[in-house]
Amino acid sequence: QVQLVESGGGLVQAGDSLRLSCVTSGLTFSRYVMGWFRQAPGKEREFVATINWNPSTYYANSVKGRFTISRDNAKNTVFLQMNSLKPEDTAVYYCAVPPSGLSGLYYLKNNDYVYWGQGTQVPLSS
Repeated sequence: QVQLVESGGGLVQAGDSLRLSCVTSGLTFSRYVMGWFRQAPGKEREFVATINWNPSTYYANSVKGRFTISRDNAKNTVFLQMNSLKPEDTAVYYCAVPPSGLSGLYYLKNNDYVYWGQGTQVPLSS
C-alpha cells in the first residue's frame, strides 16, 4: 500500500531554516504530483506547495520566496526547504499525494489528495 513518511521537523527560531523530507513507497513516485500542507494549532489544514513530474512548482502566497519544494525521483522523496521561518509558520507539516494521472499544479484543497503522511511538527520558539 502507499505510505508517506515525513521527517525533519523540530524546534526552530524565527529566521532559521529547516528542510523537511517525505519518503514514499507503494507508488511509482516519478509519475505523481506531490504536495505539502500544514496545519497550525486551532486552524484548518492549508496548502503550502506542489510539484509535478516536470518538475514545475507552485506555492501559497504566504510561503512564496521563502520555501522551496523539490523532489528526488531516485529516492522516492519530496523535500520542503523552509528559509526565513516566521512564527506563523508554526504547524504540523504533511506531505500528500493526489490521484494518479494528474500533471498540473493547482491541487490546493485537502480533498484533492488521497494519501497523506502522519505529519512532522515544526514549532517555533518565541
